[in-house]
Amino acid sequence: MAKLSAVVTALLLAPLLGVLPPGWVGKAGAAGEDKPPAASPAQEAGAQEAGKQEAAKEDECPATFGPIITDTAVPIDKGKFAVQSTFSLSFVNHALNKNWRRVSAGGNFGSFGMDWKLTYGLWNNLEVFVVVPFVHNWAGSVDEPGPRGERSAGFSGLGDVNLTFKYRLVEETQTRPTVTALFATDFPSGHFRRLNPGRLGVDQIGGGAYVFTTGLNVSKYVKPFIFYGNLWYSMPTAYTFDGVRQYPRDFVTVNLAAEYPFPGNKKWVALLEVTSFWDAGRLFGHKSNVPPGALVSILPGIEYVPTEKFSLALGVNVDLFGKNADAAVTPVLSMVYCF
Repeated sequence: MAKLSAVVTALLLAPLLGVLPPGWVGKAGAAGEDKPPAASPAQEAGAQEAGKQEAAKEDECPATFGPIITDTAVPIDKGKFAVQSTFSLSFVNHALNKNWRRVSAGGNFGSFGMDWKLTYGLWNNLEVFVVVPFVHNWAGSVDEPGPRGERSAGFSGLGDVNLTFKYRLVEETQTRPTVTALFATDFPSGHFRRLNPGRLGVDQIGGGAYVFTTGLNVSKYVKPFIFYGNLWYSMPTAYTFDGVRQYPRDFVTVNLAAEYPFPGNKKWVALLEVTSFWDAGRLFGHKSNVPPGALVSILPGIEYVPTEKFSLALGVNVDLFGKNADAAVTPVLSMVYCF
């Protein structure tokens, strides 16, 4: 499965407004004016409580739907359901060789992705989601034509489906972040066998392996920033490709992100993500026969949250550096609706 390669944001909240106790007035006026009656103890206690609630409200983390690629840590509420659709359009501008250098991609290659993420709160602190991707790849003006002289091709189909469980281990406090454990499996549902040489490689839209992933998600509101982080370890199974047994490498995913709700209008949120994957060896089984790869990317973006149930986010993911991978520029549009 293709590995997505997450953001600094800031929010300046308005000063807390003072809360006037019921019955409060300014200093007595001119001589002869009647003074207002003093507030009762109950009124004073109520005013103090209202002030505390107002201060607590100002210190709450602003409501956002999180970054585009970097996964969130706070699970959806029990019984709630959310649908997220993410559209991406990748344009490969270089290939990254084993020496971390940019070289020619050998043609014009691109990919359109449409992912549907369905999330449900199974019970308190536990959510499950499924990601169903649709992929369309294309190639044009390639340097090395196909067996019949083909220099362009296209292919569409279902990608590798993902199933993920997230359980919150630690709830956020003033000093502690939210910490969530993640367990996921990618299924080899994307096309990867019996490839047609005339399609110039664009008909491979699946990874061919089951991929088992475990790791941690964290998030923390440090006024005025909201920070996110992912640290995952993934283990693909072996599979057969063109009659050869493939032993893909395990890989580590490290994503970092931050959000900045704009002061005075918290419906708009700036975000920046730095995402990456790093191939490793294999913890179990046969030694890998696939060269190691890595990719580091950055995604600046903007999010619009018109209601508590709907969010719209737009960003551009740019692959910065890596090895044995493609470097692309990818505009991304994501929409979330929570029922």
